[in-house]
Amino acid sequence: MDQLLSERETRIVATVMALAEEGGFEAVRLRDVAARSGVALGTLYRHFRGKDDLLVAALALEAESLALRMRENPPAGATALERAVAFFEAATQALCHRPKLTRAILRAACSDDPELAAKIRAFHGFASDLLISAICANPSATLANATPREARISNMLQAVWFAAMLGWMSAQYKQEEVVEQVRNAAELVLG
Repeated sequence: MDQLLSERETRIVATVMALAEEGGFEAVRLRDVAARSGVALGTLYRHFRGKDDLLVAALALEAESLALRMRENPPAGATALERAVAFFEAATQALCHRPKLTRAILRAACSDDPELAAKIRAFHGFASDLLISAICANPSATLANATPREARISNMLQAVWFAAMLGWMSAQYKQEEVVEQVRNAAELVLG
């Protein structure tokens, strides 16, 4: 995601991720983040606007990690449907393996702050690139060079996935049910 973090910012975000995984959204208290990451509270505020901004930065780090894994091991499958489902299986597994952190990130991602909304849109664009690459079985395929149909499919499947992840966050769905929701939608447009 074109958001390069400094060493200090990375340390701060890693601290946020650890705190969130220990105790969820409520455990991310800015004074604790500053203390555990070895920075002054004022320094923290110079780099991040608040808790939601920190958690969205954690999403960016998680997305970068997922992208690296997918470049090394692209979603497999003989069809666009199989590859799309494999993409969402990998993305869901990557997020759900740290459930408290992911619930905190999802909560922050629902913020109505315009600056955070822009960062979430950037994440969706980044995820679109990965998904379109998987659907097309072409590592250089991106949203920028996708057909209008591929772009619409990507947007729709991500919307279904996000809604299903919110269902997972609120204990309506299990991890495998999140993927099943996306599989059902993908079958309608790719099957």
